[in-house]
Amino acid sequence: MPVSAAEKAFLDHVSLDLPWDLVTTFAGMPRWKPDDVNGAAEEIVARLKGAGVPVEVHQPEIYLSVPFDASVSANGTTYRAKPPSSAVSVPGGLTAPLVRLQANPKALRSYNRDVATLFGGSIKSVEEVKEKVGGKIVIMSGFGNPALTSLIEEWGGVGLIAVNPGVDIHWGTCTTIWGSPDLHDLPRKPKIPVVAVNNPDGQALMALADAGGEATIRTVLEEGWYPQKIPVATIPGTEEPEKFVLLHGHYDSWDVGVGDNATGDACMLEVARVLWKNRASLKRSVKIAWWPGHSTGRYAGSTWFTDAFAQDLDENCLAQINCDSPGCRWATSYHETRAFTESAAIASNVIHDLLPDADVKTMRPPQAGDYSFNNIGLPSFFMLSSTMPEALRHEKGYYDVSGCGANIAWHTENDTLEIADRDILLKDMRIYLLSVLRIANAEVLPFDWTATCDEFAATIGRYEAASSGLADLSPSRAAVDALRAALAGLSGAPASARNAAIHALSRILVPLNYTREPRFTHDPAYTVPPLPTIAVAAEMPGMDPAMQRFAAVELMRGQNRLVAALRAATRIVEAAGAQARVLQPA
Repeated sequence: MPVSAAEKAFLDHVSLDLPWDLVTTFAGMPRWKPDDVNGAAEEIVARLKGAGVPVEVHQPEIYLSVPFDASVSANGTTYRAKPPSSAVSVPGGLTAPLVRLQANPKALRSYNRDVATLFGGSIKSVEEVKEKVGGKIVIMSGFGNPALTSLIEEWGGVGLIAVNPGVDIHWGTCTTIWGSPDLHDLPRKPKIPVVAVNNPDGQALMALADAGGEATIRTVLEEGWYPQKIPVATIPGTEEPEKFVLLHGHYDSWDVGVGDNATGDACMLEVARVLWKNRASLKRSVKIAWWPGHSTGRYAGSTWFTDAFAQDLDENCLAQINCDSPGCRWATSYHETRAFTESAAIASNVIHDLLPDADVKTMRPPQAGDYSFNNIGLPSFFMLSSTMPEALRHEKGYYDVSGCGANIAWHTENDTLEIADRDILLKDMRIYLLSVLRIANAEVLPFDWTATCDEFAATIGRYEAASSGLADLSPSRAAVDALRAALAGLSGAPASARNAAIHALSRILVPLNYTREPRFTHDPAYTVPPLPTIAVAAEMPGMDPAMQRFAAVELMRGQNRLVAALRAATRIVEAAGAQARVLQPA
């Protein structure tokens, strides 16, 4: 829909003055050590107060792993390295034989344990891979990601060297624990040292591994509970002030982290300023939060907020919008915009309404980017929004990264002021502002659960086809059809009834599609397949007959959970739709 006059009144106030000042300030402030992170929070708070925006500063203790130094020594040479956060600290070094592994990187990122998928036939069994890597330091191409680290541990490897694709070394994390760990999470803390090296050094180390050599990994990290500041600005609505939209992003970064995420911090600052200035025209409230612990705590800041304010989020939060890496140089495309299916239309429409010629495609978000709210069940969109066009990325010879508008300065010392682009940041700030407004001021909440039903039906069909006749998912299909039919009768209900139903549906359908763990917990930090309770159906043909019987039990239980949840959702919609029938004239 076109931008309305009321929306334009907000958009016309967007300026670069305040946000660009924060970008340039953060460009000179490393923000990964805990004390430096708290100093950066004060910069945000001072600017909010200067603009008259009320801000509350929480200071919880969150669990962080802060990396300092690393190296790899082998064959008389010492190679520069970086340890990902949460790797085991071995300042004195660990020495072991090297072994080189080659595996499917996409399968590794998704925590796939199927040996055939991982190794394409070069390794045929778990026993074979354990024999190959047991007691050795594994060296592999890629990033030291959580799924890879966890698998190397399971296979008996004693260390991991991740060979990054280029001449720079990227910081990262290697834990599957989401946020500060609880007792259930602690067994998943990484138990091996992990380092990343650049590609030229990695090639030399791989050659040494092939020749039967050994290496010494040295890592220096500190971990523990650190008090960290969380600024939260609240702009109250005038009609339903208890209901709110949550706009959020991290302000800690690797080194000075301009594209990831000083530009995002600046974007949220300007959105807060404009909303406050025009708060009399805001129907519902908006909360804007800046997180610490994203980089060194695996989203520990946003996870703490989710836990501490879980009941308010459950009752009143209408959606979460994540702001990470907007406004980066050359990032003129929106073809990798992250959005849940029910939120995809609002994300796409906002971008197209402001940038009619933009290339916009939405896709399922990975388990990343401060999406700490899935288990509560919040409609969600954005994470990474603007990015480099694929043709330009290939022309520059850039490999794939997870931020900075596809600039390979991501998570390196090179993510400096030149990565930010004033004009693109201005466009992206307007996109985020309009996205917030179209929820906060909507007569009817703009989340399309019929589109989600279509996604569910497609997922069920895909799993059933992949099962080669081993799975009967017709009960799931029938439950989706019933929910879709009920949604068709919702349009005539009063706006208040429709909004209540739309809100309640999210608490059922989002966890159903994006989580395995119960509500008010946090799933591990690896990708969850769509409708995970029945995803085993697609894996059954690759199992031996004995395992297929156990898988059938898992599938029966998972389908029961899915069908019961869909029936509960249908009852909610039918109750709201009944109000439409009451209102119809005789």
